[in-house]
Amino acid sequence: MSTMNAQLPGVFYRRPSPEQAPFIEEGGTVEPGQLVALIEVMKTFNEVKADRSGIISKFLLGDGDEVEAGQGIVEVDEA
Repeated sequence: MSTMNAQLPGVFYRRPSPEQAPFIEEGGTVEPGQLVALIEVMKTFNEVKADRSGIISKFLLGDGDEVEAGQGIVEVDEA
């Protein structure tokens, strides 16, 4: 298992808008480059893309949580 870390500080979001489904659910398979979340910094939404393949085992943050650069955001069971 490995952890993907935030590249930027800001506000973490798992979905594109409150009414839409998350980009990926826990238990879902992820591939490198796949969008998994957004981090808002000063009204700009920055994409968080997977840097490895595997299965999302656990999100460490919820929608609207503040995140620091380098903080773990998701655990991945690597394939």
